[in-house]
Amino acid sequence: MFKAKISITLRQSILDPQGKAIHHALESLSMNNVSEVRIGKFVEMTLNSPTKQEAEQTVEQACKKLLANPVMEDFHFVVEAI
Repeated sequence: MFKAKISITLRQSILDPQGKAIHHALESLSMNNVSEVRIGKFVEMTLNSPTKQEAEQTVEQACKKLLANPVMEDFHFVVEAI
């Protein structure tokens, strides 16, 4: 059994209005050492795969076909045995 931790964020070239709003709010709280904020999604998935390689393939397909918009978003994931 494996657990996948997936993070999905807008590509750097895409404007992130939520990130900009939070960055502005942090500045108004005098947290001026924050240079950039990007907002994204976090997905945790448990898989009953026989191998880590198969679990990684399933997660990658899920990201490409359902979880992430490949035009606007990047995704990264880690698969760990549990």
